[in-house]
Amino acid sequence: MQISNVNDVKIYNLSYGKSLPEWLSDRKKRQLQKKDVDIQRRIELIQDFEMPTVCTSIKVSRDGQFILAAGTYKPRVRCYDTYQLSLKFERCLDSDVVTFEILSDDYSKIVFLHCDRYVEFHSQGGHYYKTRIPKFGRDFSYHYPSCDLYFVGASSEVYRLNLEQGHFLNSLQTNAAENNVCDINPVHHLFATGTSEGRVECWDPRVRNQVGILDCALSSLTEGTEVQGLPSISALKFNGSLSMAVGTSTGQVLLYDLRSNQPLLVKDHFYNLPIKSLNFHHQMDLIMSADSKIIKIWNKDTGKLFSSIQPQTDINDVCMYPNSGMLFTANEDPKMNTFYIPALGPAPRWCSFLDSLTEELEETPESTVYDDYKFVTRKDLENLGSIVSGRYEKRTQRVQVKTLPKVNKNLALKLMEEGDEEAKVASRKKKGKAVPSILGDDRFKVMFENPDFQVDEQSEDFRLLNPIVSKVEQKRKKKLRLLAKHAAAAAEDEEELEGKASSEEDSSDDDKSWVEEVREQRRLIWQEGRDRRRQERKEADRNTVLQPQFYQLKAGEEFTSFNNMARKQKMQKVSLEDRLKLEENSGTNNMVDTAVGSKQLTFTLKKSEQQRKQQQAEREHHQERKKLRRSAGHLSSGRGRGWGGRGRGRGRGRGRY
Repeated sequence: MQISNVNDVKIYNLSYGKSLPEWLSDRKKRQLQKKDVDIQRRIELIQDFEMPTVCTSIKVSRDGQFILAAGTYKPRVRCYDTYQLSLKFERCLDSDVVTFEILSDDYSKIVFLHCDRYVEFHSQGGHYYKTRIPKFGRDFSYHYPSCDLYFVGASSEVYRLNLEQGHFLNSLQTNAAENNVCDINPVHHLFATGTSEGRVECWDPRVRNQVGILDCALSSLTEGTEVQGLPSISALKFNGSLSMAVGTSTGQVLLYDLRSNQPLLVKDHFYNLPIKSLNFHHQMDLIMSADSKIIKIWNKDTGKLFSSIQPQTDINDVCMYPNSGMLFTANEDPKMNTFYIPALGPAPRWCSFLDSLTEELEETPESTVYDDYKFVTRKDLENLGSIVSGRYEKRTQRVQVKTLPKVNKNLALKLMEEGDEEAKVASRKKKGKAVPSILGDDRFKVMFENPDFQVDEQSEDFRLLNPIVSKVEQKRKKKLRLLAKHAAAAAEDEEELEGKASSEEDSSDDDKSWVEEVREQRRLIWQEGRDRRRQERKEADRNTVLQPQFYQLKAGEEFTSFNNMARKQKMQKVSLEDRLKLEENSGTNNMVDTAVGSKQLTFTLKKSEQQRKQQQAEREHHQERKKLRRSAGHLSSGRGRGWGGRGRGRGRGRGRY
């Protein structure tokens, strides 16, 4: 629970605090309640009083027992029973709810207006009927004497649906292009609709005629109001028989007497946000107006601010519990807020313990905002500033800031680190002296000032030497760590420990891992050079201008095409044996008589002794098999297959042959 005091009016946020996850077991919840202070101070007035993602609208039934809220995602409506302080039922819907109305005293008759033009009716058991209106709806009101539903939306017509007859009636034709909100007076049942042009049109449902028009757009402009566009009507609410409150899209609330076309009072929220909800508090003559950021409670006669509520999330809808100081808000957040203002009225009957709780909190002394603060004068501030500046000067003297040169920053940083380590080792030794660094030597000053001395870390020499240098650097750092470790030992053991350190250094010389690093760097350098040469050749080929090539025809040749020339060049790369075979197959191998005669060269390949023996054995084996072969010519005859046997084979087909 959170307590705020605005304009000397205490407001109790009963929904403030951490909410326990549903998947926690009862044992875990009890453990958290014992340990966490915020959970101990939390008041869960109604169990599971929240939505999965966002709550869009919230209303209380006329008997005060049920609280209904519509939200998403997925689209659903939840009904809470105040007598049981828990969720009674939950019903999922097909699409998001724009607004809904409770027609009965309890939850048995509900009408939902969806964002997809559907109008859905629910009874006590659940879904009852579903119909559709011609245009997208934005608001609707119920006329109890005639059982008519008036729907307004993205159209100039006001659609009427009679629930007693079960069909649509003739529409009301307004002068506006679109209608945003509507309301019906509870006393004389005057129907009023707020248009997108900033007008309010009033109709008499008995004769279905227009009885008056109020131009609220011009009346909402007061001194100091910044006009950014034509304000439209975003909220509308009747109070009694003669009072009406109108909210605009620019954040003004106009209070009218129906007998006059001029507003009695104009209240500006100064947030330039559309007014989303208007409610009247009859016991104290207050008006509760809300935009998406703040809820303002002010006097309807004077416009003086009574109090205000500013939740942490945007507001979608506000609902007051009748005859009490409690109100509910639907927010852009899963949790629905519950506020209790004792100055507006007592707590409802189902949570009467809130009155005693708030009385006990008022009796206990409350620490104000500035109790833990000390107020100082300007002179105290000056003295405090001088003290702080002196502390900064001492800190700058104590802490030396190291500045790096412009050239060879990495080398300078490494030398600084080496100097610090050597200084630490020397300070721990009794007779040790720190070796001066080359950074403070003027002979090496140019190396850190002249850009010509900049170390090129991408050069081949640096990359090949860097593994060796880094290995030596690691050994040196290891030795420094060992010396620093043993510097605090006794003087008689110092020499022995230094000898051990030197032996470890000698043993570590066997590590030749830097050789692999050097080889890897050489491989990378060779690969980069190869890629660079390829890229240079590509650039050279790209920049080369192509010149025409000429071919000379020899005596006796005829030019056929460039393909033949290319084929000849290709044939020159083939071996002699393959070229002769190709020419024989293509028929181009012709013997030409020349002056020295026709000549042809033949040759045979020389075979080894083993190959000759193998071929000779194969020929002898072939001859031997040839001698053993017996001829089967004597088995052939001119008759059919059935004549060669006896018995049944001889009798087949005898007569036909």
